[in-house]
Amino acid sequence: MALDGGIDVEAGGLRGRLYASVRPEGGPDGPEHPARPAYVLLHGIGVSHRYLARLHLELAKGADVYSFDLPGFGPTSRPSRQLQVEDYAAFITAVLSDAGVSGYIAVGHSMGTQFAAELALRQPEEVAGIVLMGPVVDAGKKSVPQQALALTRDAMFSESLSCNAVVFSDYFRAGPRWYLTELPVMMEYPMAERLSAVTQPALVLRGTKDPIARRPWCEHLAAVAPQGAVAEIPGQGHVFQHTAPGMAAETITSWVRAENGFGVTA
Repeated sequence: MALDGGIDVEAGGLRGRLYASVRPEGGPDGPEHPARPAYVLLHGIGVSHRYLARLHLELAKGADVYSFDLPGFGPTSRPSRQLQVEDYAAFITAVLSDAGVSGYIAVGHSMGTQFAAELALRQPEEVAGIVLMGPVVDAGKKSVPQQALALTRDAMFSESLSCNAVVFSDYFRAGPRWYLTELPVMMEYPMAERLSAVTQPALVLRGTKDPIARRPWCEHLAAVAPQGAVAEIPGQGHVFQHTAPGMAAETITSWVRAENGFGVTA
């Protein structure tokens, strides 16, 4: 599914698309209108905001939520050069700054977890916490063939037909050239090393049937993060935010409440 009302955005010569579900301005904060957290959802390689749309809408019931189609993916134009994780983080930072978004929780999926970690390092005063959903790349599966096999297993045995339809149609739209251009960037990003320097609270979240982000890898990431925690979505695969959006949203919001909200407001 796709969200309505996206706007084209540009920063640093790169183009993307931003989708926002935000409470109208002017409502007073107080017992009847408490301050709302803000979430920024970041998709992975090859895909778009569409496989995050169900989670976006669930979180938007009690928060301000922003989702992206990042440069080169979804309906956006393909950049003329390979982009590093740092390039995506710079783009996201600039767009959110232009939109007046501050004090948010970065929620990434798959390669999007790399963007979330990089945002936390770049802007510790703005990123109050991060959620790493199905983080990559599992240190025990650091080759492209191993990742391809895990992705195939996930699609065949752990995902719904509607999930595969969204994911693979997005892969087709991104095209093999751009996917293969960015694949080495994803494979080479030192996730554990970078996460070990993230001082904000970090939730590592996986589906129990996910062959891509396996439990030992997720537990390792939670252990190296100075304020790490790990949780699982029962019976779900890699794309649990699409197949079980209610459970995913509740797990995320429960974690935020347990952390006393860490001062996040919209």
